[in-house]
Amino acid sequence: MAPPLPSSSMAPPRLIHSGTGLLDTCSQIPPPPPSSAVAAKMSGPTTDTPAAIQICRIMRPDDANVAGNVHGGTILKMIEEAGAIISTRHCNSQNGERCVAALARVERTDFLSPMCIGEVAHVSAEITYTSKHSVEVQVHVMSENILTGTKKLTNKATLWYVPLSLKNVDKVLEVPPIVYLRQDQEEEGRKRYEAQKLERMETKWRNGDIVQPVLNPGVTMKLMDEVAGIVAARHCKTNIVTASVDAINFHDKIRKGCVITISGRMTFTSNKSMEIEVLVDADPVVDNSQKRYRAASAFFTYVSLNQEGKPMPVPQLVGDSEAWVGLTIGPDSCTLCSSQTSLIRRVVTAAPETEDEKKRFEEGKGRYLQMKAKRQGHTEPQP
Repeated sequence: MAPPLPSSSMAPPRLIHSGTGLLDTCSQIPPPPPSSAVAAKMSGPTTDTPAAIQICRIMRPDDANVAGNVHGGTILKMIEEAGAIISTRHCNSQNGERCVAALARVERTDFLSPMCIGEVAHVSAEITYTSKHSVEVQVHVMSENILTGTKKLTNKATLWYVPLSLKNVDKVLEVPPIVYLRQDQEEEGRKRYEAQKLERMETKWRNGDIVQPVLNPGVTMKLMDEVAGIVAARHCKTNIVTASVDAINFHDKIRKGCVITISGRMTFTSNKSMEIEVLVDADPVVDNSQKRYRAASAFFTYVSLNQEGKPMPVPQLVGDSEAWVGLTIGPDSCTLCSSQTSLIRRVVTAAPETEDEKKRFEEGKGRYLQMKAKRQGHTEPQP
């Protein structure tokens, strides 16, 4: 039996149900204790604006990958949905011009544990920092076995959003500030903001300010994960899973009517992991005056699993074995409301220039060693 509707005197629910699922598997989140960082109140005309929300959804068979676990792209899409909800709510919490929070960047996303079909995904999003024109949202994903009640942390991610005016999507509005429980929280957030801003400016394909594509970013990220998975599977010919995603940068808008091509190539292999670079290019069909442009880019890390689900060594990358995998999507699918996507998969085997290949390999090795050093300083379980 569904819970009763809240009366006008009740506080608004702190739980949002997204997508198909069993509503009776979830309950409203009680307000956290004042000492919790989640309890930080937002400034605005009302004190009811939540600092944290949660999306719950049961994982269905159509959410599965070829191994029977939940598709990594599905999890990325849910993470983006939670971030978009809480950041858009916050950016409209004060009187003024209405806006929608646009995804600008996804920081490194860790896949700590697989999620199984039949489990309930609890996607918790919290605003942890605001600058004048951006919002930092930290997201944690828990999986719940509804038969035993067991829960485990499966994913962590940090996302950055900017508020775009509904009247003019090229206009970035100011973000209402949040109130921090401690002064050091604001200082730590400012350091994270400056770090990601510096990294964005150093991105190879930077083209002005990073903005949200017209194509739903969650859909884009899922397609990027699919392409990376194809590259990894062709290389290993075994069961592969997403281990982590490096920063995903959106360099330019993907507008309606564009044909987008998502390409993936392997750039580095360690003993048990593979780094795949994924590029998203948009080709305007109607406007012949605009040339094809780079819309987004990211690095995905995959691992190969044996029959027991344990990581196993992967074939090492050699120059002659490099392959490109492309995913081309027609203009009819480049809409926010499209539920059908026409896909054309093509594989082109072509090794780039030797010097370029060596350079990409060394850059990938540097990223791998840097993240390995960070992991060794953490106590949380890694895939």
